[in-house]
Amino acid sequence: MQHAYVYDAVRTPFGKIGGSLAAHRPDDLAALVLRALVDRAPGLDAEHVAPGSIDEVVFGNANGAGEENRNVARMATLLAGLPTSIPGTTVNRLCGSSLDAALVASRQIEVGEADLMLVGGVESMSRAPWVLPKTERPYPTQNLELANTTLGWRLVNPQMPSEWTVSLGEATEQLREKHGISREAQDEYAARSHRLAAEAWDAGHYDDLVVPVPPADRRSSEVARDETVRADSTADTLAGLRTVFRPAESGTVTAGNASPMSDGASAAWIGSETAAGVLGMDPLARIIGRGTSANEPQYFGEAPVEAANTAIRRAGLTWGQIGAVELNEAFAAQTIACLDAWTAEGLRSTDLVNAWGGALAIGHPLGASGLRVLGTLARRLRATGQRYGVAALCIGVGQGIAVVLENINAEQE
Repeated sequence: MQHAYVYDAVRTPFGKIGGSLAAHRPDDLAALVLRALVDRAPGLDAEHVAPGSIDEVVFGNANGAGEENRNVARMATLLAGLPTSIPGTTVNRLCGSSLDAALVASRQIEVGEADLMLVGGVESMSRAPWVLPKTERPYPTQNLELANTTLGWRLVNPQMPSEWTVSLGEATEQLREKHGISREAQDEYAARSHRLAAEAWDAGHYDDLVVPVPPADRRSSEVARDETVRADSTADTLAGLRTVFRPAESGTVTAGNASPMSDGASAAWIGSETAAGVLGMDPLARIIGRGTSANEPQYFGEAPVEAANTAIRRAGLTWGQIGAVELNEAFAAQTIACLDAWTAEGLRSTDLVNAWGGALAIGHPLGASGLRVLGTLARRLRATGQRYGVAALCIGVGQGIAVVLENINAEQE
């Protein structure tokens, strides 16, 4: 079997819902990151990509109900000006969609069905449409209610148990009760995320990973940096925010210790060893372990625990060998629950987790977050010289997904 490698990764800055990227269609954002990867590959003729040089495009997207036009992978491929002969497919594992796209590509490469694939993910939570369900009989006389497709459950099957279909925020409140996680701990962790993200931007860690988004029209300007990172956030300032999903007497989850709803796109090259000659670049990391998991939907936040444990086990490693972790911070409470579990499994230090900040600061455009954490992990391993790292995400409705990367440079030392 062939090995699957990450060769390069990029993403747009992430914009807050209704903010700097709201004027951009999701298919345009997806096309932008695809084109950026092609333009950055020295071995490719960016203006005339040879048919057959790219085997397939796989994109993750959690919505699909609007301008993504059901198969945003194919739409983005065409909009990016790539050959019409390149197939495209879109996968949906909600928040884990784009990391799932990388898993799909890595499997195709390992079994020899492909040598070079473009993978990515995109979400415009600003532009997610309302949908109107069809009636079961013609000429209805009752009023109909629009469903918001931005986030969470909609058009719920009445056979679903009510404890499963609570909001993501209420589910997080239940998770933090289960694990005894305080409001103070959540606010402290959220402040850490903002501080580290701001420091990473200032240190230039994102310079080669983030591609600017040009103005959508004459009324807008270029977007070059994540919009929701607040360098001045502290646990004290976050403590002043009101709870969102429960009254203050029983609730702890706020807008400050939950990830912002966001817009953005991300993408990466996944290829075999022979892809190096096509791209004209050496790989960043090798994919050596994959894992998924599932549990009760209301406890979705802790599902990455078993997903990462599985990926590490399949890689033939232990937590003590892991030198970097990128965990998508959907909520601070969910992140803390995972870190506590992994520490018990042998994670050497929580300082190894999200050292360049996380989604609490950067944002969480659902379909794009998986490739954000994978691309950041590959860059962190290269920057620190650590050999092994884990990228993981929780997924609504009770799932988790994880990948283990090996730093190619460290392997050769």
